[in-house]
Amino acid sequence: SGGHLFPSHCFQGSPFLSRGHRLEPGDDELYQRTTVSVMQKERDGGILINSYSSAGFNIDGNRVFGPCALLPPAILQWNVGTHKDITEESVSLFHMLEPRIELLVLGTGARLERIDPSVLALLKRKGIAVEVQDTPNACATFNFLVSERRVVAAGLIPPSASTALEVQQE
Repeated sequence: SGGHLFPSHCFQGSPFLSRGHRLEPGDDELYQRTTVSVMQKERDGGILINSYSSAGFNIDGNRVFGPCALLPPAILQWNVGTHKDITEESVSLFHMLEPRIELLVLGTGARLERIDPSVLALLKRKGIAVEVQDTPNACATFNFLVSERRVVAAGLIPPSASTALEVQQE
């Protein structure tokens, strides 16, 4: 039921990334043939996004409802509703970290949305590169960067957050 969040799929722009997805242990077989060490799951603070839905995320077995901030090894609720709530104040937790993160991945929901230029300028001044994507691609990018042992954080808004009411009514 759905696609995968492993790096072998993160650059294909697959249309099936719009539903909730679960990662299975054998999903990375093709990738392991060439980069076994990258895909081994070692407990060194690297966290991976296992699945996502319109309600939230499953991150290393932890269910997180609504938007979240991933500051490995921490997983926090992130107090934003939509991409319009991504402000200089709401990203302050990302640039106050020590050691400093080198890259922040922002997932803006079901679609790629434009972030306020002042927010991007602030993060650039703080020495943090920013990758803004729709949330399905942001999840794949975050997992890939973690597997590459990069110092990365993520701010993620569940895809199709507007359908949260539909989920509650089911």
